[in-house]
Parts: sequence; structure tokens; C-alpha cells
Amino acid sequence: MTLAGCNTRELDEAGNPITDEPEVSSPCVPVVFEQTPLTHCTADPARHAIRMVESDANGNPLRSFATYAAARPSGAPPVAFAMNGGMYGEDGHAIGYYVENRQRLKSLNRREGPGNFHMLPNGVFFGEASTDWDVWDTERFANDIGDRPQFATQSGPMLVIAGELHPQFAPDGDSLRIRNGVGIDPAGRAHFVISEAPVSFGRFARYFRDVAGTPNALFLDGSVSQLWDPARGRMDSGAALGPMIIVEMRENGE
Repeated sequence: MTLAGCNTRELDEAGNPITDEPEVSSPCVPVVFEQTPLTHCTADPARHAIRMVESDANGNPLRSFATYAAARPSGAPPVAFAMNGGMYGEDGHAIGYYVENRQRLKSLNRREGPGNFHMLPNGVFFGEASTDWDVWDTERFANDIGDRPQFATQSGPMLVIAGELHPQFAPDGDSLRIRNGVGIDPAGRAHFVISEAPVSFGRFARYFRDVAGTPNALFLDGSVSQLWDPARGRMDSGAALGPMIIVEMRENGE
């Protein structure tokens, strides 16, 4: 249910936000929610596969979409879109649980501490390349996951937990940042959202709950948030990145 009095865009039957923009072959569309401009990208397991990328073959952090794009093999599947995803240190390596091609490069981080990552509960975005994508809070992940997923990235805080907003969020607090996050809807689609103007945690989380319809959603990063949308000719740059979430077209995808 959409909040009364909010300027929102609804989703169509395919799970994509309805927009007045000209149709292009991009899974990303501009939307407006409570007077805040956002970009909403939808990954569908029927069409897309997801991979995590952090470093090159020698273990050197890539730090930008441009560097990653230049290093992609010529025969690699087309990139549908990409976002940075997961907290990282000054060296560009993840500070929380991180799995790439089923190799665990960082263990699950359950410690308390300062900053957004430690605003508990935090959580993990994980799954197989083209199926079973999920966002779970860290304690649930630690207790219930046995087999290692094909990809995973830990970040925090959770935005939405079992349909409820994170308990520490004010409805519209005064901490305003460019933010990005991800949530999974009941049909298994992954909804990636990046704000185009500074936004509070509360407002950003409400978009995932009330418009994207994701019972669980995870904050990916703030201030350094970036999007690569090849179909629209957008490749953000700026602060050096850490882990990147790459959404590729599947071989049989349209």
C-alpha cells in the first residue's frame, strides 16, 4: 500500500516501475517518491544473471566501473546494469561477508561497532547466478545457510526486515545522503534503487517496502553510490569503489 499524499510510481505486471519516459532497452527507469528522484533497476532471474566483482586476476581492486568494463573479456555477456554493493575498507576490499564465484574472500562479520554497517541488524544479499536471490539479516543468514552461495555481499543496515522498517530509522531523519540498496520481491526479482538526490534512511526504506514491494531490503552504500546503465549511456564515476554487483543478460534472455 502506497503512503497517502506521496508522489510515487507504481509497478506494472512485470514488476517494473511505470514511467512516462520513452521506452529503451534498459532495466532502469527514473521514478519519483515523496518528491525525491530515484532510479529503479529491476533484475529478473528469467533474463538476468548476477555476479560479484571486486578485484582483477592479480587480486588488485578494480575500484571503478570504467576499469572493470575495460577488463571484461570480449565474449562476456552484455551488462544490463551494475551498482556498487557492500561495505569496504580503504584498500577496496570488503569488510563483511563476500563471495565471488563461490569463493569466500571474507568471512561473515557479526561484530558490533560504529557506522552504518554496524547499525544492527545488517544483512547479506546472496544467491546463485540466475536463481534464488535473497536478502536476509545477518543472524538469519548465519543460522540458516549451509551451502555457500555463488555470490554474496554483506552490508548494513537492513532497510526492511520481514515487511517492517529498520527499528532505528526515523520517518524522515536529517541524515541525507545519496544512497543505493537492493530488495527481493515475492516473485524473486531483485530491485536495485539509487537516489538521484540526498535522501533519508526512512524515506529510502519506505520506497522498498511500499513501492518495490520487497519484504526484505538491504542498504548497499551511501555518498559513494554509483550506477552503470549501458543502455542509457550512464557510467557513474567519483569515489573509488569496492565490491560491484554486475547484472548480465542471460544467453536466452530477451
